[in-house]
Parts: sequence; C-alpha cells; structure tokens
Amino acid sequence: MNILELRRAAGPGLIFAGSAIGVSHLVQSTRAGAMYGLALVGVIILINLLKYPAFRFGVDYAHSTGKTLIGGYRELAPWLLVIYAGVALLIAPIGGAAVSATTAAILGAITGTDLSFVVLVIGTLVGTVTFLLIGGYRWLERISALLVVFLALATFAAAAIALPNVDWGSAVNVEWSLDVAALLFVIALAGFMPTSMGQSVDISLWTLKSQEDAAPGERLSIGATRKGFLAAYGLTSALAVCFCIMGAGVMHSAQITPESGAAEFASQIVGLYSETLGPVPAFFAGIAAFFVMATTMAGAFDGIARGYGALYQEYRGNIGGTASRGNYAFFLIITALMSLAVLALLLESFTTFIDLVTSIYFLLTPTTALLNHLVVTRCNMDDVDRPDTKTRLLSLCGICVMTAMSVMFFVLKAV
Repeated sequence: MNILELRRAAGPGLIFAGSAIGVSHLVQSTRAGAMYGLALVGVIILINLLKYPAFRFGVDYAHSTGKTLIGGYRELAPWLLVIYAGVALLIAPIGGAAVSATTAAILGAITGTDLSFVVLVIGTLVGTVTFLLIGGYRWLERISALLVVFLALATFAAAAIALPNVDWGSAVNVEWSLDVAALLFVIALAGFMPTSMGQSVDISLWTLKSQEDAAPGERLSIGATRKGFLAAYGLTSALAVCFCIMGAGVMHSAQITPESGAAEFASQIVGLYSETLGPVPAFFAGIAAFFVMATTMAGAFDGIARGYGALYQEYRGNIGGTASRGNYAFFLIITALMSLAVLALLLESFTTFIDLVTSIYFLLTPTTALLNHLVVTRCNMDDVDRPDTKTRLLSLCGICVMTAMSVMFFVLKAV
C-alpha cells in the first residue's frame, strides 16, 4: 500500500482519532496520572486493547456491506433499533455537553480571556456547528489529519519533558485496587477510553462517507482500510499514555489535587506546566490541549448528527441509509441546543459531571460491543470480510471483562 492509499485508508480513522483524543485523554488520563502516578498506565493500555475489536467491526461491516452498524442492528432484530434510538437520544447530548464544557474551559485557560464560561461554551458550539455546516466531511477529514499530527507532536514533546519528574515507583503500586473510590474512577476512566463505544457507529458512517465518491476500481480493500484504522487507533492509545505521564510528572510528583471546576482544572493544567516545566512545555501542553478538544468537538458532533440522520433513514425504511444534507444540518443544530441545555442543568462540579458521563457510557459498553460482535458474525456480509478467530476471541474477552466491570460498578455503589 503506497502513501496515497494509506492516507485515504486512514481518513475515517484520523477523524476517529481526533474525536477520541479528548475528555478521555485530557481529563481522565491526566487525572489518572495526577492521582495515581503511573499505576493506571497498564489499565489504560488494557482498556484500549480490549475495546479495539468492537470499534474495528464498524469498519468491517460498513466496508463489506455498504451499510452502517445501525443497519446491522436492525438486521439482528428490528426492536433493537427502537432501543438504540432511545439510548442515543438520551446520552448523545450528555456526551456533547461534556466535550463542549472541556473545550470551552481549555479555550479560556490558554487565552486568559475574561469572558464568562457560558459565553465560551456558546462560542465553541457556534464555531463547531458553523465549521461542519460549511465544510462537511471533507473539511473534517482534512483538518483532523492536520491537527492530529500537530497535537501528537505537541503531546509527545510535553510528555517527554515531564518524564524526569515522574515517580517510576508508582508504576508498580497496586494499592488503588483495594480502594472503592479508585475502582469507581477506573470504571469512569474506561468509559471514554479511548472514546465511548457508541463511536463504533460513527466509524461505520465515516467509512461509508469516505468511499462515497470513489470509483469502483479505486475502492480500497478491506485490508487497507483496517490498516488505516489500526494506525489511527494505535496513535490514540499512545497519546492516552502520554497524558497519564504528563499528569504523573507535573501533578502527582508535586502532590497536587486536580480542581473540580472545568475552567479551574484547565487553568491548573496550563499553569502547572508553566510553573513546573517552564513556558515552552506549557505552550506545547496548552496548544495540544486546545487542539485535542477542537478535533474532539468536531468529530463528536459530526458523528452524533450523522447517527441521528441514519436512524431517521431507518425509520423511513431506507435500511442502512445515511443522512441527507438537510437532515444532517437539522440534527447538528438540535444536538448543539440539547448539549447546551444539559450543561445548564448538570454542570455544577466538572469532575463529578465527567465521571457521571463516562460511567454511563461504560455501562453501555458491553452491550454495544456484544451487538457489534453479533453483527460481524451473524449478519449478511462476505465471509472473507469477517474478522479472524484471534480478533473474535479478543472481542469476546473484552465483552467479558467489561461486563465484569459493569457488575463491579453496581456492587461498589451498593457498598
């Protein structure tokens, strides 16, 4: 596969990476490093590994059938579509609110503006919606490719500078496994690591969109598409570890507790980098943080709007169909308004809000992963495009582990 083919194959994956590297990385991974040093690095790597098959199945099914995963759910059982629609309508605005709050907080921290948090949130929402309405998928793909490369370089640089301050002994500390609060945090961490499982549907939508204008002879093979997604997914996992290192090197080493407010937490990260490591690392950290959230917002809202549009097409009988431009614009604006309403109702304590959001998403993860597994093993698709035995076993292992963690969540809450 030449460079041009790799670039085309990586398009949907880069959008995924841009949208994934957000709340899970900047907030949760940084907090993991700040509170526990490197103790949770192994957990972060394991979560990324176990979730990989469920995300990649979105690529497999879309490439093989020309339909979204939503169409696959309908093929499994029509009533699943009703449940999926109800869950999506309930939780998607909560996810949108989480990324909007984080983006606005980072913007305020790096600019030092006196504008209120509400104004910053509205500004980021208007900017994101306008960008997506004007540029659509092609702009999102191109800007994601550019910004993901930039934020990767900035994050790697900031993490490398933080390394000398890391307490390496914390990597073998397992005391957290006996602490209820720590275990609940791990579940919250897993919820958005590398992102919510619902974005497997988005990956299927972006895969279809990337192939929309390709001539039959120019269509990439499923092997090339998988390699492109794997490269992007590997990058998101590596950056999650980097943000944990940054939290461990800057905050844990100085025994600094993360702030609970959105703006305060963002300002704390940027300020601590400036005080501890100097203005150059602080510049890298601040810029990387902003671009992390800018790409996350764009990818998240695009995925939500396309998902709602696909559900609407299913309702109209267009099985496996995607949103028209008019449907996309309508659902994009509605999602922004609903996210703003959620923020107005729920955002009192930022870290508590994020933990709530990520925990909800994690509790839905085993079910979504199981549905994706059933789609690529039971639905109508070419046998040569189905996952191999190793990938299926890893998928089943992930489903079992995530189910066990979900059960543990309710047990710990009852203690």
